[in-house]
Amino acid sequence: MNRRRQNSLIAALLLGAMFTYPLFAADRSLQLPPHLEQGQLVIGHAPAGSIVQFAGRRLRVGTDGTFVFGLDRDAPAHVPLHVRYSNGKANTLSLAVEKREYRIERVEGLPQKTVTPDPATAARIEREQARVAEARKRDDAREDFLHGFALPVQGARISGVYGSQRIDNGTPKAPHMGLDMAVPAGTPIHAPAAGIVTFAEPDLVLTGGTVLLDHGYGLSSSFLHMSKLDVKVGDRVQPGQVIGEVGMTGRATGPHAHWGFNWFEVRLDPALLAKPGD
Repeated sequence: MNRRRQNSLIAALLLGAMFTYPLFAADRSLQLPPHLEQGQLVIGHAPAGSIVQFAGRRLRVGTDGTFVFGLDRDAPAHVPLHVRYSNGKANTLSLAVEKREYRIERVEGLPQKTVTPDPATAARIEREQARVAEARKRDDAREDFLHGFALPVQGARISGVYGSQRIDNGTPKAPHMGLDMAVPAGTPIHAPAAGIVTFAEPDLVLTGGTVLLDHGYGLSSSFLHMSKLDVKVGDRVQPGQVIGEVGMTGRATGPHAHWGFNWFEVRLDPALLAKPGD
């Protein structure tokens, strides 16, 4: 077995034993995790020459057959995955997705301009978020995600979880789409996996010091509220490398490391990512 195909199979196994859809002969080589849930990164493997589509997007399929997609916070109970094989046959699989229950979190003491911004601040926020969204469009063939993801800080108390509905200073806001880890200001933040820095700014209105790290195939980690950035756009980062320090910049009430994870624009749960060695 060549190394790239071996890596692909290892990546799939990171999410559990494979299951197969025995509808066509080719389907017996289509591999997916046996359990799917809202907020999950899905890593699969397709036969050589396959075209795979999900949510209106043609997925990148590596030379080793690896493909990925993400299930958002409110993904429905069943989602379609379209596959066209090299022999010309096509199939649409209906994948079952487990529904999750999300917390309601009330946060007080936030800078009010970040909760109900004035027109000028709102316009600045819109411009900043557009730049972040543009950075998330990157779709490299790198497979940095194959080796799993370590926590960016160790021994931290989890102070915020993915998907929770936020009530900020009494105002209902968008759900919290990441993992918060409460640690002292100045604590080093480590890259959870290898990647390339696609965004690095020290002073965004909502997220303060912000770094995006691209892991290939449209997958990216985001680190928010940082007090110090030790990387710049274009840097190649290795697993465990320090990328900056914890802070409480932007819309935050205390120092913590915020780790978000995306498949393009779809926000996923970092807590569901496979760990190195799993």
